[in-house]
Amino acid sequence: MAVHPYSPAGLDLPGYVPQRLSQLEIVGPYLGTSLFVLLAVWLLSGNTSRIPTRPYISSAISSRLWFAGRCSRLSKVDRLLMCWWAFTGLTHLVVEGSFVFTPDFFSKENPSYFDESMKEYSKGDSRYVARDTATVTVEAITVLLEGPGSLLAFYAIASRKSYSHILQFTVCLGQLYGCIVYFATAYLDGFNFWASPFYFWAYFVGANSSWVVIPLLIARRSWKKICAAIHQTEKVKTK
Repeated sequence: MAVHPYSPAGLDLPGYVPQRLSQLEIVGPYLGTSLFVLLAVWLLSGNTSRIPTRPYISSAISSRLWFAGRCSRLSKVDRLLMCWWAFTGLTHLVVEGSFVFTPDFFSKENPSYFDESMKEYSKGDSRYVARDTATVTVEAITVLLEGPGSLLAFYAIASRKSYSHILQFTVCLGQLYGCIVYFATAYLDGFNFWASPFYFWAYFVGANSSWVVIPLLIARRSWKKICAAIHQTEKVKTK
């Protein structure tokens, strides 16, 4: 049986290749890239009244003007929501997608950054490295449905689509359902999948808490917007 840092110690991982990147080398780039995405979306969705529109401007600037022109009248709340949907959509598709479609990530001789990141995260939940059926299923649904749904929500807010709040509410319900299944199955299966209390709080709890708190807040907001729109429509009909 290969020696590994995961819990339980008797977990069988045939061909396990030890992690090569340090925690800092994994978490640092992820946080940096996430911050870049958040800042880029926030800045591009802001007011562009100072940017000149000339027929000879580059295509890159033209794309920025087109994007920002659509978003220039958005509220700060909507811009923050765009930041969230861009971040969560890319996380679902890129990070979680690499886990779903790379079942042998823990045994690859030449692992990628994403392989190493899943080895690191598995210290907080060894069901990932063990390819637990329930975990893989929840992640696959997240990648295939919630990832594209999140990016569509980003587009819907930017373009002020009528289905924006219905879509946001639906994706939030999917994320909350996934978290409930994720935590419930961990409890039912013994609640002993982390290498130490640090990894429990930092990865199992901390890394997942955003997908509980933020979807709850967004779902509540969207529900109110939907109810207000329906009420207004019914009020107009009764006149």
